[in-house]
Amino acid sequence: MEIHRSARKHGIADEDIEHVVANALAALDEANDEGINQVLYLGWNRAGTTLIEVVVLHFDDGRDMAIHAMKMQPRYRRYLPGGARRSPGPRGDEYG
Repeated sequence: MEIHRSARKHGIADEDIEHVVANALAALDEANDEGINQVLYLGWNRAGTTLIEVVVLHFDDGRDMAIHAMKMQPRYRRYLPGGARRSPGPRGDEYG
């Protein structure tokens, strides 16, 4: 997966971006004006301490490009397993 410089804007490591996409707790199709398949992935960083949101463009030619990554915004909680309630993460931390 290619990682565009815009995905690094908020300081998320490339390895964490790739980890979230490969191990997503949720993946949501998003609208895109250019007709490109755009997916929002939600998941834990490699350490299991921070929830991350990653937006990836999936092109028709098979390329994938992460264009956005940051600490997950609270508005996406409802898409995680368990919905909006607070639940333990893989290391016992809570999200919510």
